[in-house]
Amino acid sequence: MNIRLRFFASVREKLGMSEQTVVLPAEVLTVGDVRTWLAARGDAWAEVLAPERALRMAYNQQMCEPDTRIREGAEVAFFPPVTGG
Repeated sequence: MNIRLRFFASVREKLGMSEQTVVLPAEVLTVGDVRTWLAARGDAWAEVLAPERALRMAYNQQMCEPDTRIREGAEVAFFPPVTGG
């Protein structure tokens, strides 16, 4: 399955890219699976996408939970939680 990944704010800065198109293995079925799969790349990927890190996710430009199922051609985005004062 092909999907488009988008990265924002500090996630984009640490990974050195704002987007990427990937072909997912058959066992990657949810947004959470995408996060785990990307973190397995190691180095900056593992640091930025580690399960213990606070991270927001979106599926086709809608905020989502890790168990959101993905489909061919989808867009999955990762970004840090927004803080403000």
